[in-house]
Amino acid sequence: MRIGINTFLYTSPFTTESVKLFPKFKRWGFDTVEIPIEDPSHIDTAVVRGAAARAGIAIGSVCAAMGPGRDFRGTAEEQKTAMDYCTALIDQAAELGCPRLIGPVYSVVGKADAVEPEQRKIEWALVVANLKKLAKHAEARGVTICIEPLNRFETDFLNTCDQGLKLVKAIKSPAVKLHLDTFHMNIEEKDQAAAIRKAGKRLGHFHACGSDRGTPGGDHIAWPAIVKALKAVGYKGDVVIESFTTDVKVIARAAAIWRTIEPRRDDIALNGLKFLRRVLK
Repeated sequence: MRIGINTFLYTSPFTTESVKLFPKFKRWGFDTVEIPIEDPSHIDTAVVRGAAARAGIAIGSVCAAMGPGRDFRGTAEEQKTAMDYCTALIDQAAELGCPRLIGPVYSVVGKADAVEPEQRKIEWALVVANLKKLAKHAEARGVTICIEPLNRFETDFLNTCDQGLKLVKAIKSPAVKLHLDTFHMNIEEKDQAAAIRKAGKRLGHFHACGSDRGTPGGDHIAWPAIVKALKAVGYKGDVVIESFTTDVKVIARAAAIWRTIEPRRDDIALNGLKFLRRVLK
């Protein structure tokens, strides 16, 4: 398993200029970098790919930022906006030599409300139909879409591993897998290790975050059981630190980070990496 870091810890939005982070991540010992692309126009894929190659770090994943207007269960206009955006991200992932698009690739983040059963069926059908279409494009470009359940405060659509697996199975594409995150699972799963085992071979991506969005290992999560489960299902993908601090204001606001989680954000990266190297060994 490779260990990676999501650039949201240091910047938003990620632009072509943000490649200056790559040498530092490599020097610290990260194998991969995860790039949230908030707008496809923000990066020159050739320049970013070249910078990663020179730094000796792999671009392990492109992270979808499902902001306002990007909603596969919304209005016709919102569905089209989401499709255009995610299609562009798949194309950019392919150009970056990146194997996967990850994140809540189904609905705008923050849409969380009580939905009547009949409306839920309508929204589910819309998401399945849209993701089947998107998956065809991903198959053609050699990119895997890894769908991430979020906690109940960020979405009402997909919260658990069971729900995620149901969606993956409904799409019926070899280019679609599940993305699990320890922060969200800490809220929604009764047993994180059991959820990982249930995902099995359909697990395509994994986020290692502290229970408070801080440093992996500096929290109450049962990391040895999680690692044992990852190894039991034969997971060979990336384990990525996706933590946030108040240093990046727009992300802090979006993720409800209202206080200092760690003394320095470098502590999250460095101590998290050290912990994951040890526990994954």
